[in-house]
Amino acid sequence: MSAPLSPLIHLIDDDDAVRASLALLIGTVGLRVQAWADPQAFMRSFDRQSIGAIVLDVRMPGISGLTVLDALMAQGVDHPVIMLTGHGTVELCRRALKSGAAEFLEKPVDDEVLLEALQIAVRQHVGSRERHQASRQARERYAQLSEREREVLGLIVEGLTNKEIGRALGLSPRTVETHRANLFAKLQVESLAHLIRHYATLAAPANS
Repeated sequence: MSAPLSPLIHLIDDDDAVRASLALLIGTVGLRVQAWADPQAFMRSFDRQSIGAIVLDVRMPGISGLTVLDALMAQGVDHPVIMLTGHGTVELCRRALKSGAAEFLEKPVDDEVLLEALQIAVRQHVGSRERHQASRQARERYAQLSEREREVLGLIVEGLTNKEIGRALGLSPRTVETHRANLFAKLQVESLAHLIRHYATLAAPANS
């Protein structure tokens, strides 16, 4: 089994007082925080495999928060990004959201609003990673099937009975049942609904 997920919030803001205050606030709901004054140092050290969210100030010396956001999106980072600014405009908000920000909040940020946004972002990120992990495991298990088992799976997904699958593939119903039992075991599914939910898309190429 994989280790329990431990969300980490990356907080990037060049203002020492704001950074310390927000880090303390975020910690009150049990979230771990790593604070950064330098966005470039954050970019160099950021672990894309981590779970959590990013709180990013828009206006910082040297490199803007929007530039950091663009770089994160270009690298395929899937962490939700919450942008903070003390000089919010409709255009700035539009640009941030269009670039991939999950939320755009103005300073001084309301504590409850920020915490709620973060908790939603973390839940979404954990759920997304869990779905991706399940999808990866499904593909790995599918790769273990023999060509005949993949054919049987494709026809099961189409809704055919064992007898119909046997006629389509020139097999006896008993042989079909054996293949069916083997692929259920290899795919680690316990019901037809589970099988179809996780493997319908993967099985589709076998029918083309």
